[in-house]
Amino acid sequence: MIFTDTHTHLYYEQDAEKRVQLLERCFENSVNRLFLPNVDINSIAMIDDLVSNYPENCFAMAGLHPCDVRDDYEIVLREIYDSIAPRKIYAIGEIGIDLYWDKSTLAIQQDAFHKQISWAKALGLPIVIHCREAFDEVFEVLESERDEKLRGIFHCFTGNVAQAKKAIDLNFYLGIGGVLTYKKAGLDLVLNEIALADLVLETDSPYLAPVPFRGKPNESSYLIYIAQKLADIYGVSVEEVATVTTENSKRIFGI
Repeated sequence: MIFTDTHTHLYYEQDAEKRVQLLERCFENSVNRLFLPNVDINSIAMIDDLVSNYPENCFAMAGLHPCDVRDDYEIVLREIYDSIAPRKIYAIGEIGIDLYWDKSTLAIQQDAFHKQISWAKALGLPIVIHCREAFDEVFEVLESERDEKLRGIFHCFTGNVAQAKKAIDLNFYLGIGGVLTYKKAGLDLVLNEIALADLVLETDSPYLAPVPFRGKPNESSYLIYIAQKLADIYGVSVEEVATVTTENSKRIFGI
C-alpha cells in the first residue's frame, strides 16, 4: 500500500532532526510519495534540499503562490521561471487566486495565474491551483485557458457539488485534505456526488490538520486519517483509497 501526499510544505521544517522524524513517520504510515508546492523564491532552495535528500520520495513543483503576488511579481516570476530549466519539476504550483486576504491585488493575481498556466502548457506539466474565496474568478481564468493541455489539481477543494463537477469537466482532480474530517465542513456531502476516481489525497501540511489533530501542526503522516474518512464515505477499504488516489497522482504528475 502506497499513499501519495500531492500537496505538502514539508520543507518548512528546517530543523534537520525534526524533518527526519517527519519523514520516518510518513514511511511508517505508507506515505511514500510527497509532492512539494513552491510558494515564492525563497522556498525553491528549501524544496531542492529536501528533494536531494529524498529523491525517491520527494518531488518538486515551481510557482508563485497568489498571496505572494505583489507589485514586483513580474520580476519574481522571471526568477522562478529561470529556476525551472536546471531542475526536475512535476507541476506548476501552487498558483491561482486568493481573495481572502487582499482583494486589491486581483488584477495582478489574474495576470500571474495566466502567465504560469502558459508555462505549464509549454512544458507539458499540470498546474496545482490555490483557490480561496475566488471560485468564480478562478473558473473565469480556466475557461479562457481551456484546451487539451490544461489539467491538474484543485488543491484543498472545499467547493460545492456544481463547482466540483465544473473543475472535473475542466480536466482537474480534486485535492482532498483534512477539511474532509471537520464535522461542519460539509465536504463529505459533496463527495457523495463525486467519484473516488476524481480525487487525490493531500495534507497541505503544516496547515489544516485532520481530526483528531485539528488545531495542531499538520504533517504528511496524517494522510491516513483523510484516507480512512474517504474509505468510510465510499464504502471501500483504505487500501483501495490508496491505490486509486496514488494512480491518479501518477496520471497527473507522470511519476
